[in-house]
Amino acid sequence: MGVFTRSRTAKVLGGIALVSAGMLALSGCTGNASTNPTESAAAGFDFPIDCDAAEPAAYTPTFNSTSTGPGTDLTYKIGTALPVTGNLAFLGPPEISATDFAASEVNAAAKGVTIDLIQGDSGDTDNKAYETEIPRLLGEGATAIIGAASSGTSLQFIDQVIAANAIQFSPANTSAAFTGYEDNGLYWRTAPSDVLQGEVLGNLIAGDGNETLGMIVLNDSYGTGLACFTKKAFEAAGGNVVAASLYNTGDTNFSAQVEDVLAAKPDAIALITFEEVKTIIPELVGADFPADKMYFVDGNLSNFGDEFEDGTLTGAQGTYPAVDPETIATFRDSLQAYWTGKGNEALKDFTYAPESYDAVILLALAALEAGSTAGPDVAAHLQQVSGGSGDGTKCTTYAECADIIIGGGVADYDGVSGPITFNEVGDPTEATIGIFQFDDKNNNSFVRIG
Repeated sequence: MGVFTRSRTAKVLGGIALVSAGMLALSGCTGNASTNPTESAAAGFDFPIDCDAAEPAAYTPTFNSTSTGPGTDLTYKIGTALPVTGNLAFLGPPEISATDFAASEVNAAAKGVTIDLIQGDSGDTDNKAYETEIPRLLGEGATAIIGAASSGTSLQFIDQVIAANAIQFSPANTSAAFTGYEDNGLYWRTAPSDVLQGEVLGNLIAGDGNETLGMIVLNDSYGTGLACFTKKAFEAAGGNVVAASLYNTGDTNFSAQVEDVLAAKPDAIALITFEEVKTIIPELVGADFPADKMYFVDGNLSNFGDEFEDGTLTGAQGTYPAVDPETIATFRDSLQAYWTGKGNEALKDFTYAPESYDAVILLALAALEAGSTAGPDVAAHLQQVSGGSGDGTKCTTYAECADIIIGGGVADYDGVSGPITFNEVGDPTEATIGIFQFDDKNNNSFVRIG
């Protein structure tokens, strides 16, 4: 497995160190769609996103906590703001089920912490479910909120969570905007920043022999940031981005974007979108754009199955933060059995399920070590229980790590999603990006670590 490692200090995030091309990180930019991509491509395409805005600001939080542990009888109220509705609703089942599974394992261990999990819906920036859900979760006493999946959605309520001295912990946010966010140390994530996914995706597209690239991009901090880093890597590999067309959350017609990008006659198209891709795919197919020249990302890499005719997506590829599925086969089987055993429909995919599971385990371990469930107290211990202090004992389950903490030692949790190892700004310093390919049944399977 390749490992991407970088310093978590925001002051040095202007550059990245790739130990393996299998990692990636994301960031946010803004911009407006090109009005004439054909003309722009011919004259030297003017990319419609300000990629300088993708770089995170310098910020290093100060943690203030006087709590002492280990805890002995803590009840930890954790809320979730994951996508039950909205344009990432396909990610809801794997993420929600994994948080529920993790809480059940913490509670079954009976080692100092009992989790009271309060599930909620993040929605998206169009339906704005978070406007009622976040106050509800905080009002019910949650001192940590897991979510949202969408970076753009998380940015809508992060200040509200911080103001309540609660932790916001996302299993799927990849925007680099969070790295330098002034969060008082209360924002954490188990997903890597998309500087890394852009690196892998750009190199994948270029490595397949494509010389020109078009993009259809969601106009939020996730989409524009990932587009910037993909462009950077693709061009560094000798390619040329010739078209990019933006759309907004809530849009339902993408004919203009498809026409704009196809007019530039790109060799390949990167679809940096969420669920809207289901509407975009038929338009590209109808224009005879080859499936094996389409590239997907974590926001839309799903098993589409019979939603399209057999063969629609044969050969298309995509990337998302993932480990080799063979290494987590036991976890996937256990999660599926747990979830269906509660009367739920079987999970179609497991995107960000490992990261969601690990978020709950890490919060519980930090609370145990702190002897407190208050947001600032737990935040002060998250880096250490992830192995960020560098002097812990490796462990892979809540029960195993809890025994180390209760015995007076330092636990270093290596999770289902990887070693994690937080730095002081709440980013994981080790992660991998998987490359996946679609078959003739429109389902994707793991190919390799990028």
